[in-house]
Amino acid sequence: MRVFLWGMLAAVPAALIELGFAEFLQKLSLPAMIMTPIYVFLGIALVEEIFKYLVVRKKILNHPELDEPLDVMLYMIISALGFAALENLLILLPLAHPFQFAETFLVSGFRFAGATFLHALTSGLLGYFLALSFLKQGNRTKLFAKGLFTAAILHGLYNFSIIEIDNGFRFLTPVIILIGLVIFVSLGFKKVVKLKSICKIK
Repeated sequence: MRVFLWGMLAAVPAALIELGFAEFLQKLSLPAMIMTPIYVFLGIALVEEIFKYLVVRKKILNHPELDEPLDVMLYMIISALGFAALENLLILLPLAHPFQFAETFLVSGFRFAGATFLHALTSGLLGYFLALSFLKQGNRTKLFAKGLFTAAILHGLYNFSIIEIDNGFRFLTPVIILIGLVIFVSLGFKKVVKLKSICKIK
């Protein structure tokens, strides 16, 4: 529950940084075809993946009771669910109007099936690489970077496809990404379960 709540709180500074980054890019007067990808992949996807990770980094990874590789993946997903919960509230509150019930319902359903699922899965993916990194000390930094980079790229592709693609691939691309993540995270869980217990994580 604490990790979930900290995940919610992490959405606040993440949102502020995203707004600040958007203003910074506006001042650069870059073409939309350059500014949009930079903002989507760096200003949103990377920022959000980092903040979800920081919750687990600060509150869990040095905890003496953390002794199983699987816990890392689970706590990353819990942090992501908390993050997505507040993010959803911030998006849905402006729509909370008695004459906009249908719109609120549709947006809620879409975000539950899409963005919330995405947050949980990308964090689960990063959690998988974190679990591996603690058991392979020599490759810790490399595995962490690989996990963060992959999570941010998939997160960014999901967002970018919804924002920029106007044909049938606008919804096909997110579905493919989510299905791919479900398969990867599911297999990751099975692999991590087989890993030996961790004596101590630092």
